[in-house]
Amino acid sequence: MSRNKIADLLVKLYLLLVKAGDFSQILLLLFFRLNWGWQFFVNGKGKLINHPDIVDFFTSLHLPYPNETAWFVACVECFGGLLLIAGLAARPVGLILATNMTVAYLSVEDDRKTVLNFAKEQDPFLHADPFFFLLTGLLAFCFGAGPISLDGLIKRIREKRSTTQETTAQA
Repeated sequence: MSRNKIADLLVKLYLLLVKAGDFSQILLLLFFRLNWGWQFFVNGKGKLINHPDIVDFFTSLHLPYPNETAWFVACVECFGGLLLIAGLAARPVGLILATNMTVAYLSVEDDRKTVLNFAKEQDPFLHADPFFFLLTGLLAFCFGAGPISLDGLIKRIREKRSTTQETTAQA
């Protein structure tokens, strides 16, 4: 087998790997959105239903305005989770949820220690309750919702309209 044929075969294999990765990216984003979006929704709903307990917990953490903060966090998680599931406004929702989880890490003393000691030991940070919620928010912010989402549908509709308007303008 000649060098060119081997190089061509390697390029084809690499391109096949890239296509498989691109398809896997769609499924990974969908999995995180559906799974952790649901978890955000359930946690937020629980905070709405058990508001007095959440206020007591936030008071014990010395958070400012614990009553208002509890309502805000509950709504962010509940409705943010629903928006993640639908894949609607994923980037801003992801940023808001990631910020919410960062505050969660920094508000609880044990979790705060995991953040401050991250350079020394990552395991406690990775095993803390907020980790996958934070990761999901960051994934949504950085990569969007993916094509299997309302954001993806809106994008396709806008692209179709744009193409139709360009074709009409050229005629």
